[in-house]
Amino acid sequence: MRKNKEETNETIDRLIDVARVFFTKHGYADSALEDIAAEAELTRGALYHHFKNKKGLFHVVLERVQKEVAERIESEAAKSEDVWEQLLLGCLAFVAAAVEPQNKRIMLVDGPAVLGWETWRTMDQHNSMRLLRGQLQIMEKQGCLKQGSIEAMTHCLSGALNELALWIAQMPDFEQTLVDTRIIISNMLNGFKLS
Repeated sequence: MRKNKEETNETIDRLIDVARVFFTKHGYADSALEDIAAEAELTRGALYHHFKNKKGLFHVVLERVQKEVAERIESEAAKSEDVWEQLLLGCLAFVAAAVEPQNKRIMLVDGPAVLGWETWRTMDQHNSMRLLRGQLQIMEKQGCLKQGSIEAMTHCLSGALNELALWIAQMPDFEQTLVDTRIIISNMLNGFKLS
C-alpha cells in the first residue's frame, strides 16, 4: 500500500515537473496535455486521473511556483538579524524570484490570466503576502513602523513589488534593473520607518 502511494506521488511530481517546463517554454495556451503526458511517459488518461483538466494541472504548477518563491523569500530574509534588512532582503528576493525564467510566465503572466485575478491573489496571500504581513507585524510590535494599518501596508508593498516584477521582466537587462530596483525598494521601505 505504501509503495503505491509513493509511486502515485512520484507520478504526480513528474507530471508537475514536465508541465512546468511546458508552461514556461510554451505558455499555458500552447501547451498540449497530450505532449505533457507523452513527455512524462504517461497516458493522457493517467494525467486526467490525477488532474481534472489542464487548468487543474496549471493550478498545481502555480502553487508550486508560489511556494518556492515564498521559501526563497524566507531564506533570503533569514540572512540578517535586523528586521529592516530582513524586510528589504525578502522584498528583493520576491522580485528576483518572480522574474526568473522558470517562474516569470507562470507566475506573472499566465497565472492571473488563466486562473483569474481572485484565485491568483488568494494564492499570493497564502505565500508571499503572508510572509510580508508577518514581517510587518513583527516590526510593528517592535515599534519600528510609523503608525498605520498593517493590512494597508501589506497590500501597498505587495502591489508595488508585483508591478516592479512585471516591469523588470520586460527589461532587456533585468540584472541591472534589479540593482536599480534595490534602491527604489529601499527608499520606499524607509517611508514606513519610524525615525
